[in-house]
Amino acid sequence: MSNSVFQGVIQQLKEASDRVFGVVDNEGFVVSCTESELLGERWQEAVQGLADSGEQAVVMGQKTFRAIFGATGSVEYAVFCEGADAQSQLLCNMAYIALNDAKSYYEEKHDRGTFVKNIIMDNILPGDIYVRAKELHFATDAPRAVFLVRQMGESEASLVDVLSGLFPDKLQDFVLSINETDAAVVKQLAEVPTNEELEKMARNVETAVTEEMGVSTVIGIGTVVGHLRELADAYKEAQTAIEVGKVFDTEKSIINYENLGIGRLIYQLPTTLCDIFLSEVFKKNSIDTLDHETLFTINKFFENNLNVSETSRKLFVHRNTLVYRLEKIKKLTGLDLRQFDHAIVFKVALMVRKYLSSRELY
Repeated sequence: MSNSVFQGVIQQLKEASDRVFGVVDNEGFVVSCTESELLGERWQEAVQGLADSGEQAVVMGQKTFRAIFGATGSVEYAVFCEGADAQSQLLCNMAYIALNDAKSYYEEKHDRGTFVKNIIMDNILPGDIYVRAKELHFATDAPRAVFLVRQMGESEASLVDVLSGLFPDKLQDFVLSINETDAAVVKQLAEVPTNEELEKMARNVETAVTEEMGVSTVIGIGTVVGHLRELADAYKEAQTAIEVGKVFDTEKSIINYENLGIGRLIYQLPTTLCDIFLSEVFKKNSIDTLDHETLFTINKFFENNLNVSETSRKLFVHRNTLVYRLEKIKKLTGLDLRQFDHAIVFKVALMVRKYLSSRELY
């Protein structure tokens, strides 16, 4: 475990007393001390003398020691206090309580984080989730959201530190390093939030990372789940949100799985089936026969809900000009975008083409 955990506690003890406090590891090395010149010294005989001390403080030389035992029953660390009198034993016992609690808290926090990571990475059996959750005093039934934060461009190792500062509740919220570019945030919620509230949380994360690290991110949001065992699904959804967003929502930096719509289905289709679909839809001419201006017009028409008047206004063209363009599209493709069914087919076809282009197979 990190020696800084011990150092923080003994510094507080030093402020409350004029004694020297410190910690030695199971090999006798001084790993933490209020007197920096003692750090790194080895007192092997001290650890050997504590092996059979049990819960008692032991005086050796002009120092009082008390062992901190590990899970196996062997001496893992020992706390010491300067002095050999009764007051020193009292202070040593007080230091033992504080340091042992700090050690237990650190280990429980670490174990809980590892446990959550194993769940989202599908590295634990469903039956073991219940057992381990009980051991770690985990609430199994509670709403939780998973955010996957991916750095774009050059990655920074400080991403986890920045995210940890945004989610200070270390017993309920977990920031997990996935790889050099990705970090996952598992947040426990008081109640099931709306999609807008989830996206607001993600926006706060994005802003903080950009301001503190100067790094742009894309954030995927999974579905809110009500049980620990469902976290793996939520994490996969957050991954899917980012991957699908790269194809169909390239301008977005925050993508909610629940808002992916038909893009989610297209992303899961075999590419051969997509090729067949395009060839059947565009029997008269390939979709590639449509020039950039025509595609721009089509997209604007879709954005304005197939409203001819509104689209012509947004395009700054006469209504008859837009009608002429739509007739031209109909002649080229056989699809009249003013008819809802035809428009749906054309919209899906455009998305399928975009998907195939992203796979470099079309």
